[in-house]
Amino acid sequence: MKKPYLILIILLITIAAVAFQFKPVKKVVETVKATIETPNLIAKDSLSILTRVKPPKGYKRVNYPKGSFQEYLRNYKLKPFGSKIVNYDDSEYFWQGGHIGVLEVPVPKNGLQQCADALIRIRSEYLWEQNRKDDIGFNFTSGDYCSWKRYAEGYRPKINGNQVTFNKVARADHSKENFYKYLNLIYTYSGTLSLFHELSEVDDKNLKIGDMLIKGGSPGHIVMICDEAINEEGQKLYLLFQGNTPAQSVHLVKNLQNSNISPWYQLQKDAVISVSNYTFSSSKFVRFK
Repeated sequence: MKKPYLILIILLITIAAVAFQFKPVKKVVETVKATIETPNLIAKDSLSILTRVKPPKGYKRVNYPKGSFQEYLRNYKLKPFGSKIVNYDDSEYFWQGGHIGVLEVPVPKNGLQQCADALIRIRSEYLWEQNRKDDIGFNFTSGDYCSWKRYAEGYRPKINGNQVTFNKVARADHSKENFYKYLNLIYTYSGTLSLFHELSEVDDKNLKIGDMLIKGGSPGHIVMICDEAINEEGQKLYLLFQGNTPAQSVHLVKNLQNSNISPWYQLQKDAVISVSNYTFSSSKFVRFK
């Protein structure tokens, strides 16, 4: 067998092997096609979600108030097109074919900021910037609520099995540096399972930017809606971004099931929805308080 043909066969086998990781995706051909092709809805020279991705023909973006969480996410800054997903240890993620943008979200070297944690960080930073600091708080997997307000006042959790108590053991510190120490605590004791039980479920007919698709568990996964478009028939499409495990760059994902509208997604309750590294089933949509 001639060498060029051997190389081509090896390449096709490799692509097929990657494609089959996204079970239960039904159309492997679409997965391979979406991996190789750059969607024509992408503006490569743009540095925000809003300007990087254009709506498909016949769709327009849904309007949201200035200063809202929805507008905050839609205008989130991106690294230059082609930027790679990097793990917390500065190594490159093993597969770079499933995203069309990397968000300007630092990845801590401690490895704690995994999939749910990345979205917790983005939500918390929005509340911080909006001077809504007293609204920052999340449940541990135990169900115990841990707020930034109490942490800033010096209260720390004492954990004994499933029992959690809070005691004042540190001086008050409301600094941004201490805020990120608080988030590291949340990353340690919260995750997809705690968010799955803590947050209210949202019907697929009422989805909006900032809502999340979640599968709680170990491992579970979660992605966040970061843009929304609608056509004259009222049909909606959505963009999704995600963090991952191991902790790595937050990234805007391609639609590996439908290259015609990628990176936009149609989202429905109980649908099997695949992103670059995970396939959602028996999951639900939730919303931050």
